[in-house]
Amino acid sequence: MRRLLDALYDGAAWLAALFMVALLIAVLLSILGRQLHFNIAGIDAYAGYLMAAAGFLALAHTLKRGEHIRVTLLINALRGGPRKALELWALAAAAMLAALFAFYSCRLVWQSHAFHDMSTSNDATPLWIPQLAMAVGTVVFALAFIDELVLELRGQRARPASGEVLRNE
Repeated sequence: MRRLLDALYDGAAWLAALFMVALLIAVLLSILGRQLHFNIAGIDAYAGYLMAAAGFLALAHTLKRGEHIRVTLLINALRGGPRKALELWALAAAAMLAALFAFYSCRLVWQSHAFHDMSTSNDATPLWIPQLAMAVGTVVFALAFIDELVLELRGQRARPASGEVLRNE
């Protein structure tokens, strides 16, 4: 199960990286279009979709690598049981919020598909298509938080080294 979850997080990160490369290409095409006097309809909207997809799909991988910003002032002052209790509370609350975020993201995709929502820009893209990356990203993010919570309950959660914490705070 551990290898499957890690592969899921890595796969989402690779997909996010692919979307970032596609975003770069879209921006370069837009710049070239302005310089060479041609227009690709909807390129700005697609760049926005690609940026959102990259951001949402990278959430879980970033969490699992300890790169999300955490305010550790209080937790670093605690030791033993109180520290573990606070970690468990924070992870449980985050897992619940991430699960709600995933639920409502998936619901938005379903509603956009059911109501045939279209982009209001000149690309006229069905909105459920770009929203799908958000839904997938939030579901994987919720799984990552649940994974972190289970690891903390089992006492298997990786603790960053003391110098390692400083790089993301």
